[in-house]
Amino acid sequence: ALIVGVKKGGTRALLEFLRLHPDIRALGSEPHFFDRCYERGLAWYRSLMPRTLDGQITLEKTPSYFVTREAPRRIHSMSPATKLIVVVRNPVTRAISDYAQTLSKTPGLPSFGALAFRRGLGPVDTAWSAVRIGLYAQHLDNWLRYFPLSRFLFVSGERLVSDPAGELGRVQDFLGLRRVVTDKHFYFNATKGFPCLKKAQGSGRPRCLGKSKGRPHPRVPEAVVQRLRAFYRPFNRKFYQMTGQDFGWD
Repeated sequence: ALIVGVKKGGTRALLEFLRLHPDIRALGSEPHFFDRCYERGLAWYRSLMPRTLDGQITLEKTPSYFVTREAPRRIHSMSPATKLIVVVRNPVTRAISDYAQTLSKTPGLPSFGALAFRRGLGPVDTAWSAVRIGLYAQHLDNWLRYFPLSRFLFVSGERLVSDPAGELGRVQDFLGLRRVVTDKHFYFNATKGFPCLKKAQGSGRPRCLGKSKGRPHPRVPEAVVQRLRAFYRPFNRKFYQMTGQDFGWD
């Protein structure tokens, strides 16, 4: 199974939560095989994977797969039976979170609004990756040329925060696993604004995601947020229709 997207959606949280399950063996780092390292070959990719027993699921997550044009065809040629998990969140908050991450590494960046729109508050700049990633319906179109909808599970990044056990229940069902990870594994960390694990894998101590998770967002003017909301609305509605799920972003 692969967690194929999306960046700043909650993929790291989902991977860490799933690693509590005894029937899942997951690669901790992002291998980027189907987007950046494909020429290294399948044997190289397999060599990165943790060893698994019969009945265990091997899992990796690389959120850029969802927006990589060639990824669906490459994954399909490896195995058309692969189960695909996509963690999505409100594309406006996702874009701001993406910007916050880049800003932490490149402090001199122009403002969020200056990057999101051309010529002041002109047209939305879909060439900027922070905006483009949130066009979920367009990316999913590409995937559906290779995989039926039944091979996908769409996880709500918002519900992963507000009801982690509920979303994890859906993921475990989708993967055909017993519901082992339940609400007894989580507590809410008010400082970070995120659920944390009461016991991390292989440790008796509580574990929260690293410092880069739950990073404070820069203040973005309301006019910019509203313009972007209006821009995404038709794409969101198309995505709800395609997936049969209303994520409540509008």
